[in-house]
Amino acid sequence: MSKKAIITSALPYANGEIHLGHVASTYIPADVTTRFLKMTGVEAYYVCASDDFGTPILIQSEKEGKTPSEYVSHWNKRDYEDFTSLDIAFDYFYKTSSDENISFVQDVFKKLNAAGHIYEKEIIQFYCKNDQKFLPDRYVKGSCPYCNAEDQYSDLCESCGRVPEEITNPKCSICGQTPVKEKTNHYFFKLKNFGDSLYKWLDENEHLQKDVKKYVQNWIKSGLIDWDITRDISWGVKVPIDGIENKVFYGWFDNHLAYISTALKFLNEKGIDGKDFWNSADIYHFIGKDIVYHHYLFLPAMRLGINSEYKLPDYIPTRGHLTLQAKKISKSRNWYIGLKQFLQYYPSDYLRYYLISINPYSQDDLNFDWDDFATRINSELIGNLGNFVNRALGFTKKTFDGKVPKPDVFDEKDHEAEAKIKNLAPELSVLMEQNHLDRALKKIMEFSSYFNQYFQHKEPWKKGPGTSTCVFLSVNAAKTLAISLFPFLPRSAQNIWSQLNLDGDVQHSAWNDMSVLDLSEGHILGSPSPLFTKVESDEIQKHKQQLGPSN
Repeated sequence: MSKKAIITSALPYANGEIHLGHVASTYIPADVTTRFLKMTGVEAYYVCASDDFGTPILIQSEKEGKTPSEYVSHWNKRDYEDFTSLDIAFDYFYKTSSDENISFVQDVFKKLNAAGHIYEKEIIQFYCKNDQKFLPDRYVKGSCPYCNAEDQYSDLCESCGRVPEEITNPKCSICGQTPVKEKTNHYFFKLKNFGDSLYKWLDENEHLQKDVKKYVQNWIKSGLIDWDITRDISWGVKVPIDGIENKVFYGWFDNHLAYISTALKFLNEKGIDGKDFWNSADIYHFIGKDIVYHHYLFLPAMRLGINSEYKLPDYIPTRGHLTLQAKKISKSRNWYIGLKQFLQYYPSDYLRYYLISINPYSQDDLNFDWDDFATRINSELIGNLGNFVNRALGFTKKTFDGKVPKPDVFDEKDHEAEAKIKNLAPELSVLMEQNHLDRALKKIMEFSSYFNQYFQHKEPWKKGPGTSTCVFLSVNAAKTLAISLFPFLPRSAQNIWSQLNLDGDVQHSAWNDMSVLDLSEGHILGSPSPLFTKVESDEIQKHKQQLGPSN
């Protein structure tokens, strides 16, 4: 691992509120990883931006009587507020419609064009006579020519993940009529030319998930198609060629370039050479499995096309979709939970805990289930973690007047408990570096469970020999939990830290400090109080009843 890192997440589309499905696969894992890297001494920065361009935004802004710029400005602000309320700690959150990104995108196009990777071609495009407009991408729906899945957008099949050359049985998404075909000139990126170099890059990158690499390489073997990178609309990054009007870049041409332009702006303004930092850092792009094609083919090919002026990603952690009560999330059917809405019910750490716990480092879909959520919070967070911390600190307060006692001679069980503390940091580090965040969190909870059992086994309330050793080790274990939990549950970790009466913020602790027993004799604890409150079953029933069509 490098001592520098830039972390990005797939950009939120500035066309509606953030819901649970958005945060599960990309933002929470990226935030956890960034916090971990910073605690290990890596100079890590987490940057993101709202994805501001495209036909849906143009049409929705017209409906609301706003300019597209006004419309996306509202959602940029709202998205940032919602992310912040979940403790997603971006170092910088910007926008693809920024002057810096527009300039950067146009510059990349000019370089690709000068290198011979761009050509112009007359194409036949779907056109809706009823709406009197060309219909790019998400405004044509039909059947996927590869897997025959119905009700798919023309720019991405959500069933098989491929980008169709042409959708079958097309319909206009706006009015439902069958569009006609009209001629127009578009610019294309020669993706076909990069098959060999992409295959080689995938082969040589050991950090990418093997199953994802395999099927992307199969796509390459079956033949790539050149990529139409322009659209006939007014809202977007203008094609920088004299005489070209009302032609902008396709959103997937410009949005991932905002990873770079946003990082450059942030770093340069900090007095750091952004380009040099990017090229000497580990690059992480956290995504959901629906945009593999774009991040494993389009993104690296464009960077290769400008001679890797900006290095290709080292990690592209790819996770599955979130379903809700075992059904696909759908805003139109009211089968979703807005992030802002959820956080009015429960603390951010409850959602972070649950979504990390059920989310493996794989493309397997995960399911949010209200009953399972309640069970895990009540039995794991409260019954295990909250119970141990409260027992250990409460007993110390009551029996030793809140002062950490001097330990007696260690017996076998004490030595075993001490080893658990000393071994946790290296054991967790391996899992975190491999992006197995769910397994790392599970190991922390197993550590807490062990100390619950240790405390029970030692029976310090009987005040026999070994009582002070048990309390000494248990209080140090609580400190271990505060540090190890910080990337996952930042508010709860700080709460434990404060109850231990430790200085400053837990986020400034070094990761390996969790395995150091440095809460020594005489340290005075703060005031212990319950970390969590129970999730009530009647509340859960209400939340379930709110899903689906309103009566």
